[in-house]
Amino acid sequence: MGAGDARTTQIDITAAPTVPAASEAPHPGMVWVPGGTFQMGSENHYPEEAPTHKVSVDGFWMDQHTVTNHEFASFVKKTRHVTSAERAPDPADYPGAKEELLVAASVVFQQPAQRVPMDPYNWWTYIPEAHWRQPQGPGSSVKRRPDHPVVHVAWEDVRAYADWAGKELPTEAEWEYAARGGLDGATYAWGDELTPDGRWMANTWQGEFPVHNTGEDGHTGTAPVGSFPPNGYGLVDMIGNVWEWTSDWYGAHEVAAHACCAIENPRGGQREASHDSAEAAPIPRRVMKGGSHLCAPNYCQRYRPAARMAQPIDTSTSHLGFRCISRG
Repeated sequence: MGAGDARTTQIDITAAPTVPAASEAPHPGMVWVPGGTFQMGSENHYPEEAPTHKVSVDGFWMDQHTVTNHEFASFVKKTRHVTSAERAPDPADYPGAKEELLVAASVVFQQPAQRVPMDPYNWWTYIPEAHWRQPQGPGSSVKRRPDHPVVHVAWEDVRAYADWAGKELPTEAEWEYAARGGLDGATYAWGDELTPDGRWMANTWQGEFPVHNTGEDGHTGTAPVGSFPPNGYGLVDMIGNVWEWTSDWYGAHEVAAHACCAIENPRGGQREASHDSAEAAPIPRRVMKGGSHLCAPNYCQRYRPAARMAQPIDTSTSHLGFRCISRG
């Protein structure tokens, strides 16, 4: 937390066990998040974040930072995993899709040269041969960005990595609790001020999105992990840089039957119902959290723990990554 933070109320961890030593971590680079009870969600921002509700989670270990290009490369080298973005989609899974879209590709942010209507199609482009090794498409590379978060990973890719690493993906509740870093009800992961004492605390967009990023925080794209201060649990980049996958199916918040009672360890909602016609069936969506380097005050104020968005499980993008947990 930076100086000047107004928020001091701490999450209730009175029932939490003694904090384990770092040497007890099940995997290197993980930090302990003590169990506790907190107010999940927000009543003051986007409607999908409401209502606030009391939630309890058990303690768990969490990767201190998002999975990096270097770490993902090690996984690929050991397993020969080919990501979703590196494989052409099966036409049977997308009846009626245009042939030119049935190629190995991923979704990439491209900054417009001038002001455009605020429609995501004006800055998101489906680029053939864009994938985790070539995050901006052919000609780009992560060779000089080993410590940046890996991107262009769809749900099947993050699950494969977690299984290989002997870890799991966090639920939305676990992720939000961890992001708050011990602060209950604070707007941001570091308090109630976006820039305490004028200091940028996360990699977000400054200026007019999507046409002008002033880079006041030192970055205009993804940043190396750990470029900003850790939160109260020692976790870095829970806010900004890249969105992060969670294991929850996207849906309205579950609410306890009685306001006095906390929901214990909520697990993910339900998968969206399919329809009789495959053509009409929606692509299932999971919750992503944390915002990214593309979140800006004039467009996407989702650089907050309570923020949430739905992400189709088959879709990878240039601003979405992940980190893992261990409940063991």
